[in-house]
Amino acid sequence: MSAADAVAAIRAGEVVVLPTDTVYGLAATALDPAGRDALYRLKGRVEAQPTALVAASVDVLVAHLPELAGRSERILRTLLPGPFTLVLANPARRFAWLCGATPEAIGVRVPGVAGAAKHVLDAVEAVVATSANLPGGREPRRLEEVPAELRRGAAAVVDGGELPGVPSTVLDLTGLEPRVLREGAGSVAAALAAVAAP
Repeated sequence: MSAADAVAAIRAGEVVVLPTDTVYGLAATALDPAGRDALYRLKGRVEAQPTALVAASVDVLVAHLPELAGRSERILRTLLPGPFTLVLANPARRFAWLCGATPEAIGVRVPGVAGAAKHVLDAVEAVVATSANLPGGREPRRLEEVPAELRRGAAAVVDGGELPGVPSTVLDLTGLEPRVLREGAGSVAAALAAVAAP
């Protein structure tokens, strides 16, 4: 299917399979709780579990989360686009439907993508996205590794070829010291150095 099909599906509140700079993901609109609901139903994800807000650019993130201006924005512009998911303070509790049991924090990501995936993100600005696997399953690096039931349940599927296959590194920046919640793609040391820079 084409990127245009994926854009139309996301705008209609449906779920798509979308390549990122790390693994294949399931994506739906982040601008309406119904997108999250559709994605969670398809994946079998529990509502209390948070999922990242994935945006086309840092500018889009800051437009939707203006509280990120200042130090958080500097960190975002240093690390993103790239294979990092950053958990940041969310004092205004924006996008609460993406934050699970912790509405005071939100995970954000801007993948370094090109081609069809970039076209989709540029067109829709922001999605809720998670890896296109079943709970506990391996993150898919090729489209054929996405479980058949997820591909069947998606309204559109974008083939991005073979991906690195390592999920994003997740850094929690809500405390006094950064915490690595998941070590994945990208250099953790470089990310921590960027966070520590004045």
